[in-house]
Amino acid sequence: MHSRFTIERLQARILDIPTIRPHKLSFGSISRQSPVIVQVWLKNGATGFGEAATIGGPSWNEESPESILHAIDNYLAPALIGQDAGGFEGALARMDKACKGNAFAKSAVEMALIDAVARTLDLPAWQLLGGKVHQSLPLAWTLASGDVERDLQEAHLRLTQKRHRIFKMKIGARAPEADVAHVSQIARSLQGKATLTVDVNQAWDGNTARRYLPQLVEAGVTLIEQPVAQWNVEALKNLTATLDGALIMADETVCTPQDAMMLAREKASHVFSLKVAKHGGLIRTRKVAAIAEAADIGWYGGTMLETSLGSAASAHVFSTLGGQHHGCELFGPQLLVDDIVEQQMPIVDFELRLPDGPGFGVDVSLAQLERFDRARQGLTAVHVDMAAHTTTPV
Repeated sequence: MHSRFTIERLQARILDIPTIRPHKLSFGSISRQSPVIVQVWLKNGATGFGEAATIGGPSWNEESPESILHAIDNYLAPALIGQDAGGFEGALARMDKACKGNAFAKSAVEMALIDAVARTLDLPAWQLLGGKVHQSLPLAWTLASGDVERDLQEAHLRLTQKRHRIFKMKIGARAPEADVAHVSQIARSLQGKATLTVDVNQAWDGNTARRYLPQLVEAGVTLIEQPVAQWNVEALKNLTATLDGALIMADETVCTPQDAMMLAREKASHVFSLKVAKHGGLIRTRKVAAIAEAADIGWYGGTMLETSLGSAASAHVFSTLGGQHHGCELFGPQLLVDDIVEQQMPIVDFELRLPDGPGFGVDVSLAQLERFDRARQGLTAVHVDMAAHTTTPV
């Protein structure tokens, strides 16, 4: 073992950061984000940071900020203390042995290890991930206020500022007819000025998707994300084969390399939405991307609405990926009232510029971590005893 990379300790904490506006999805609306931030210390004195964010707690998948914190504190950290931080695959194997699943928790820890090792070597993280092929990536923005006028105002402002010309709309919470009408109004107004994507967030069944997706394509939508449930591969396959004029993108259905293989074999999507958290880290994101490239499937850089820390880590791995891509949506920091880094990644001419400093190229502010730390705010879970009609903190 290379002693200079020995892991001395790990610490995880939940932050609570309000969003600048409600963010509406098919399964509800969020007004704050609660990322879990991991800090690792190596024996050589280096430190690194990682992040796992969920959207709306456990409503995206099984993991919640609380379960991520629990898995790290009780299973992942004990499995790694005293081990070599530079053996990333070995660390993943140890975490897998200690704890099944829990991809989000593992991704935050792996991220912190990569950051710490890269900082020790005074290298940008992309150098440890295969080397970068993109200096910047086209950056999408999600229009998710649910109001046509507000969405259009937001879109035109972003176009004027030269920040975004790819817009993604979250639909699926209302009746399909209402969603199609809403998207069509916005698509008509943005025609020729921007590219439009919709994310149905698994809200439709196969027949609803077959009926309404052609209307969205007719309105000008070119990319459709996860129109049906995660398990409904047959419907994804059918839509991929029959829908003209737009591409089908898998998100919740493609988490592991095995999922990627299955979708490639079934020809059940044109594009994979890559998200570091759901794949279980940066290295496993590259494995899913490699399957996409081999199967002639495009990729898109997804987000779990991370702070600039998780967004920068994602940008580092996305910068190393070849193949056909559809930009990224690492806009999480812009949706939060404040950030946890000293300086955000710049957006220039509609593209996110990738940071080149050591590690992930962003400096985490310890003061901001303290400011948003849930434990410091005293926001503990509350146990409600219905029999006694009293509430007691636990």
